[in-house]
Amino acid sequence: MKVREPVVFTGDPAAGGGRRRGGSLATRRTRAGYGMSAPALLFLGATMLFPLVYNLWTSVHQVEIGDLVTGDWAFNGADNYDAVVSEGAFWHAARISLLFTAGSLVFQFTIGFALALLFVRQFPLAGLFRGLMLVAWLLPPIVSGTLFRWMLDADSGAYNELLHTVGLDALAHNWLTDPSTALPGVIAANVWVGVPFNMLLLLVGLQSIDPTLYEAAAIDGAGPWQRLRHVTLPLMRPVAAAVLLLGLVYTFKVFDLVFVLTGGGPVDSTTVLPLYVYQSAFKLFQLGRGAAAGTLLLLVPLVVAVLYVRRLRKEGAAA
Repeated sequence: MKVREPVVFTGDPAAGGGRRRGGSLATRRTRAGYGMSAPALLFLGATMLFPLVYNLWTSVHQVEIGDLVTGDWAFNGADNYDAVVSEGAFWHAARISLLFTAGSLVFQFTIGFALALLFVRQFPLAGLFRGLMLVAWLLPPIVSGTLFRWMLDADSGAYNELLHTVGLDALAHNWLTDPSTALPGVIAANVWVGVPFNMLLLLVGLQSIDPTLYEAAAIDGAGPWQRLRHVTLPLMRPVAAAVLLLGLVYTFKVFDLVFVLTGGGPVDSTTVLPLYVYQSAFKLFQLGRGAAAGTLLLLVPLVVAVLYVRRLRKEGAAA
């Protein structure tokens, strides 16, 4: 029979100082928690923290393509940042990014919310249609960009062919080669990609609303629009804020979709900030400036995220 080892106490048990050798239970649990989370922390450090620190280090050095071989990196402080913010191309790319992000968020959220209101109701084949809506989100952005590039093509595109078929030849257009319509075309492609994501999150929020609230509002004489305005919208405000924040963070850094569709053209009409960073670092081979521009690219999503977290904490404290 196995003999149980005696528990060894330190201190004076009579005085309440008895504790197990090796530390308290809470201390051992804390150590075990750190031990089990160490692989995940190491992975995050290697894939996220190290690239960020390396980018910051590069942004304060004069680094060109030849310096990568020689290792002769000259420290120049904030010179790269001064060069970037004093360049007109940077501010042009920032303006295009803001237009691209704002246009995408407005249509993604509006269409996604409308679809969520539709699919929250039960009707035949609702699950099938909801699943088909997710195809646009599941496709890789490169595939989506290639698809829209074909549909918006001037000669053999599906949109122009449809206009020819219905007799609206005058509306046929070079969508992606005209500076006045290239950005709306890119926004349309990104809206198509982002609508399922907005719909899915908003649908979960709608399903969490207690149905008895709608029944009580209907008993009080509230119509469909009044129930939407006074019940649905106020209760969906936290979910909507989270969806818009995630959409902003994702949309502001979109690169692959724009790169496949237009490559930033024509005449820089679709050059968003990620494309500007790419061109600075890997076309002009000004790696220090590219790293500085990449750091500035993180500021807008970071500031918005910090403000959102502070707001959540204030609401939690008030509750």
